[in-house]
Amino acid sequence: MPVKQGSLDLLEHPASKELLRSTIPARLAYVWTDGTPRVIPIWFHWNGREFVLGTPSKAPKLKALAKNPKVALTIDDNTFPHKVLLVRGTVRMQTVSGIVPEYALAAERYFGSQQGKAWVAQMASMISEMVRITMTPEWVGLLDFQTRFPSALPL
Repeated sequence: MPVKQGSLDLLEHPASKELLRSTIPARLAYVWTDGTPRVIPIWFHWNGREFVLGTPSKAPKLKALAKNPKVALTIDDNTFPHKVLLVRGTVRMQTVSGIVPEYALAAERYFGSQQGKAWVAQMASMISEMVRITMTPEWVGLLDFQTRFPSALPL
């Protein structure tokens, strides 16, 4: 019997694991302070339990996340059959001195080792602190357009 949408067990599905290891930016959806929705691309690091995001401590999104920490995060590819990982949860934020360690790991995953280290060094020369944003999945959905389709399709 297939794992139902909403189950955290979907994070163990091969399509989910592929997306979690990918260099595709996540799309982070949250509610702005005026109540309107926002979606931004953002690097992520998956540590097997939670998503970790890093952002400069002056990033405008932090004000909105402090007011309403409920978010949705999507990772999807552009190759047919499309794979889409949908995650919902609540963020926690912690200011750290220097660069968020998981941000540095993400930089190396996205850019490769040498360019990732150079990017982190450049960031470290520009900012003295970052905010470590963590999100533990509370709901997970997966579409792979082979065995898992949108619920609106009559399959």
